[in-house]
Amino acid sequence: MKRPLNDSFFKEITQNMLKNKNIFGAVLCVENGDSSISWLGGVGNIKAEDRYFIASVTKLYITAIMLMLKKENRLAFSDKIYTYFPEELIDNIHILNGVDYSKEITIAHLLSNTSGIPDYFYYDKPKGEAANSLIQGNDQPWPLEKAIQRAKKLKPRFKPGQKGKVHYSDTNYQLLGAIIEKVTGKWIGDVFKEYLFQPLHLKDTYAYHDINDRTPVPIYYKSQVVHAPKYMASITAEGGIVSTAKETMIFLKAFFNGFFFPKEIFDELKKNWNMIYFPGQFYFGLGIEKLWTPRLFSPFKPIGEVLGFWGQTGAFAFYNPETDLNFTGTINQASGFGHSTAYHTIIKIIKSA
Repeated sequence: MKRPLNDSFFKEITQNMLKNKNIFGAVLCVENGDSSISWLGGVGNIKAEDRYFIASVTKLYITAIMLMLKKENRLAFSDKIYTYFPEELIDNIHILNGVDYSKEITIAHLLSNTSGIPDYFYYDKPKGEAANSLIQGNDQPWPLEKAIQRAKKLKPRFKPGQKGKVHYSDTNYQLLGAIIEKVTGKWIGDVFKEYLFQPLHLKDTYAYHDINDRTPVPIYYKSQVVHAPKYMASITAEGGIVSTAKETMIFLKAFFNGFFFPKEIFDELKKNWNMIYFPGQFYFGLGIEKLWTPRLFSPFKPIGEVLGFWGQTGAFAFYNPETDLNFTGTINQASGFGHSTAYHTIIKIIKSA
């Protein structure tokens, strides 16, 4: 049943997010293209204007940077990644069944999670060595070199670019961040600032780097607060941006409305979708995700594409072209149990539009 997208509706649907016992606070921002619909609210222990770790939503910012560097002819997605790194770092990163595929991996493979390179963080589901360590209170940095050494000890998932294969790997984005730094000669946080934050006049968005910074709201894993400043400061490219729901919305709308690059580029990003089953069912394209929306959810009128990115902390940033609605915010729950709540909230709003 459709309901008007008004203040009462948004307050109710946001408050309902707290019915999930694993969610202690949530922020939701909803806007359409011309901002005739614009709503922002927080419930529980998070206020609407609070800063939070957007986690893997950061990867959408990486996609934007990569597209801009490609537009400037400073790199090509077909580039072999070994040309950007010292041989001793990248050598043997992908040996599968005795065959070394390390020199076949391209930037496109990293962006699409089709490299087959293992995920150093969540190799064994539901928790990997690095993830377990954080949950147990052992905060430590995981810079590129350490992540690569861990990945080299793990078995690759498949050959680079193997048809129909995809594996979500934070290692891929550590490598992409390093490529950006190599091309620009700057720290990735400064590149974010120059290419994205400053042009969009973002004042509450930054790459987390000061381990004494307590500005972002604490991250929850189930009912436990996870204190991980060393880790978050070391993973800038894969998930280290801090922002607010409002400023994430500014970036999301700019990303999809052609502010950074022509809209036609999205045909390339959406060319080859592969289904991923963790942390939930969704499709992965070239540096972008698409929510899996079964026809059963809306049998008489398809939901259409819902494009953007999830973050492991429960952060989200998605756009539905069918209704021209954008969604940003967080449920601030790193266990994965809260993602379905954010997902169903987004779907309910789209169905009511």
